[in-house]
Amino acid sequence: MDDRDRDENSGKFTEEYPETDFLEALDEIGPAGTTDISDHVGCDRRTAYLKLKSLEKDNEVRSQKVGNALLWELVG
Repeated sequence: MDDRDRDENSGKFTEEYPETDFLEALDEIGPAGTTDISDHVGCDRRTAYLKLKSLEKDNEVRSQKVGNALLWELVG
């Protein structure tokens, strides 16, 4: 059974980890790796990575390869 909430008007499931959570995390902790951000938000690493990639596509954040990791930071 799915424990997520549904919007009464649209019938769609509410987003468990909205993109704003990731933007706020970067605002609070500064440039950080995917794991640090996922820990701050409270989601798994894969969820954080996918959200951050979506935000990068929308030009909200940018990533930089540092060693074997990605360092994420806010744009602007």
